[in-house]
Formats: sequence, C-alpha cells, structure tokens
Amino acid sequence: MQVIHSQHLEAHIDSVLVNVFKDKNGPGGVFLVAKNGKLNYRKAFGKSNIELDVDMVPDNVFQIGSMTKQFTAIAIMMLEEQGKLNVNDVVSKFIPDYPNGNNITLHHLLTHTSGIKDFTKMKSIMSIAKEDLTPKELVDFFKNEPVEFKSGEKFEYNNSGYVVLGYIIELVSGNTYEDFIETNIFEKLAMNNSRYASDRAIVKKRAYGYHNRGAFTNKMYVSLSIPYASGSLMSTVDDMLKWQEAINNNLLVSRNTKDKVFSKNKLNNGEQFTYGYGWHLKDIDGVPTREHGGSVFGFKSMSVYVPSLDIYVIGFSNCDCNSPTQVTRDITSLVIKNFK
Repeated sequence: MQVIHSQHLEAHIDSVLVNVFKDKNGPGGVFLVAKNGKLNYRKAFGKSNIELDVDMVPDNVFQIGSMTKQFTAIAIMMLEEQGKLNVNDVVSKFIPDYPNGNNITLHHLLTHTSGIKDFTKMKSIMSIAKEDLTPKELVDFFKNEPVEFKSGEKFEYNNSGYVVLGYIIELVSGNTYEDFIETNIFEKLAMNNSRYASDRAIVKKRAYGYHNRGAFTNKMYVSLSIPYASGSLMSTVDDMLKWQEAINNNLLVSRNTKDKVFSKNKLNNGEQFTYGYGWHLKDIDGVPTREHGGSVFGFKSMSVYVPSLDIYVIGFSNCDCNSPTQVTRDITSLVIKNFK
C-alpha cells in the first residue's frame, strides 16, 4: 500500500470504521489514535444506549474486560518496587493452602504459564456468575481443580492467574484491589472517568452493553466480582491514553521494571513466547507492538502501542458482536505507514 499523507489519514480511518459500524442506530464504538501523546483521531460511532436512542460520544465509559490485566500487572510491579513481593515468589508465600502453590510463581501467573485451571472455562462457572463473591471465595472456586500442565511448560491464556494476582495485591497491600487501583493509579494519573465496574452505581456517560443474537438484547447480567482483577475495570479512550503516557514516562514504575514488563519470556524448554506481563508482544507489518484486547459480556476492547513510533491506537465496542481487535490492528497498520 502506498504511503498515506497525514491529511488523508482521518478519511482512511473513517472508511475502515464506517464499514464496521454500518448501523447508525445500533451499538457502536469509540476509537482514538495518538502520536507522541497527541491526538490524531478521536471519534464515536453508533449508539451508547439503543433503548433511549442516545448517540455514542468519544468520552463514553466502557467496560474494558481483559485490558484490566495491564493494571493488575503494573500493580504487582509497583509492589515489587516497594519490596513487598517479588515476581519469583511462590503463590504459597501469600496463600499457604494453595494447591501446588510451592511450584507456581507470580511470574507464572503474570505470563499465563501457571498451568492452573482457567475458571472461565469451567462448566460450573454459571453457578457463580451472578453471585457477589469475595476474592478468596472466587479463588476457592477454582483452586482445587487439577492443573492443566506443569508450571512454565506452556503458554495458555488464563484468567484465573490474574484473579490470584488480584487477591495477592489485597493480601500484600492491605487494601481491596479496587481501592489499590483507584488510589495508586487512577487518582495519581487523573484518570477521572476510570473505575472498578459496577452495574449499580451511577456512572456518568456509561455506554450500555449489548449482545446480538439475531436481534440486539441488553447484556446478560454477571456479577462484576467475577471478572475481578482479570477483567472488571471501566475506562474511556482518553483515560487510556493517560495510562499509556504514564507508562511511557515511567510515572508508575521505573524503566528497569518496565523493561521486565515488556520482555518476551521463555518456557521451561527455552522456547520463547510473545507475552510479557499483561501485554501481548507482537508485531504489525514487521514493526514490534504491545497490545491487548478485552471481552466481557456486552463489551469488547483492543489497544495497540507501537514503541518505535510512539503510536497508540485504541478501540472500544459496546456490543460483543463488534470485536475491535482486527480493525484496531488494521488502523495501526495505516498509521504506521503514514508515519514510518
């Protein structure tokens, strides 16, 4: 593809997104592109609330699903810098009765190499889906399941690992996960529209979540204590840009710690895999990226950061029928070509 001149970049991104969000009266999305921390693109599509016929706006608040794992990982690294834990610590140091806990480290949990059962894949998950569980109760739900493989033997994406990390954050800090993230990250970075998700609280400019099962329906109710530290945060694209800038500028953790977060890791057999701590480490058109998506009932999210060009692209959708994963990567590809 030929190089796209900056003045045409907006039109090219528009054409990509209009093709995805064809139904102006259906659920929509919000997308943002930034270069060197400055906005290049920020637009909303579709409806934030179908029933009330409310248009989406760029500062709508979305559930971000597994992008929450970025915050959990950085929280763990902040505690490591404070000397309160080490990523090489074993789980049993914090949860003495955790089965096989002497063989599972925080590093294994962070990198999805622990081998513990992913509770979201358990057939019995629906028995707790609507229950408000404490972190200990949630960990107890899956901790006695047989391990899938020996720790460090393979990479297999795992929500349970990040639930255990959230619980450890609470045990070590003396605060709830929600309070720790709110105080040490959201307040510090003035991420004023980010929060632990709630279906009960009044959240200004909330985007409502939908499914499409042949027709649009309101999202299924699931207690937000269940995704917990693996997927229960809410944010806006603007706040997420603040988050990315804070990481770039080492406002939360040092450069050395950041290098650890964004290093590819190896399995027991020496084979490298493309996940750091809370981010996939991939590439687009041969250019290295840090990226992660999220999926939680009624919502999908995706962000891509290109370190070499300081490009950040993020997309939110308020229907799990419209995954922004590929379109966000496609937009990133366009932007890379524009600035390379």
